[in-house]
Amino acid sequence: MSEERSLLRRLRDRDERAFRELVQAHRDRVYNICYRMLGNRSEAEDVAQEVFIAVFKTIDSFREESKFSTWLYRVAVNHCKNRIKYLARRHDRDRDELDENSGGINGATTGMPVRAPQPDRALEGIQMEEVLREAVNSLDEEHRIVVVLRDIEELSIEEICEITDLPDGTVKSRLHRARLALRKKLQKHMTS
Repeated sequence: MSEERSLLRRLRDRDERAFRELVQAHRDRVYNICYRMLGNRSEAEDVAQEVFIAVFKTIDSFREESKFSTWLYRVAVNHCKNRIKYLARRHDRDRDELDENSGGINGATTGMPVRAPQPDRALEGIQMEEVLREAVNSLDEEHRIVVVLRDIEELSIEEICEITDLPDGTVKSRLHRARLALRKKLQKHMTS
C-alpha cells in the first residue's frame, strides 16, 4: 500500500515517471474495460489514453476514500459512457446525412477486417468470441457496465458499487437481468 501512496504523491507532484508507471500498471485493465464497453479497438485505445490523461490532470480530486484502482475504473467507465453518447449522436447525424446525400450504401464494404483462413477450431473460437462480443455490445449501457466489470474484469460486487455509485441490490439485479439477456441472445445464436 505504501507503493501506491508513493505513486499518488508523485502523481500529485506531476512526476512524468510516475505517470508512465501508472499507465504501465493499469493500461491493460483500463483498455479492456474500454474495449468491452465500446466494442471498437480504435475507440477503446483513444478513450483509454483520455482516461490516463484525465487521471493525471485530476489526481488531486482523488480523496483516497476507496482504492485507487476503483477510482481509476470509475473514471474509465464514465469516459466510456460519454463516448457512447457521443458516438450515438454522431451516428444519428451521419445516418441522416447519408440518407439525404446518397440514398443508401449500395455495395459498400462493411469496413470489417478480413481474417486469413485458420484451422477450424481457431475459427470456431474466433466466431464464438465475436458472437459473445456482439451480445455484450447489444446490451443497454447500464447492463453492459455491470457485465463487463463483474464477468469480464472479475471485480467484486462491492467494487462495482463504488465504481458505478449504485447500491448493492441494483448492481445484483442488473447483473441478473444482463446475464438472462445474454443467455437468450446466445441461445438464439446456437439454434439458428
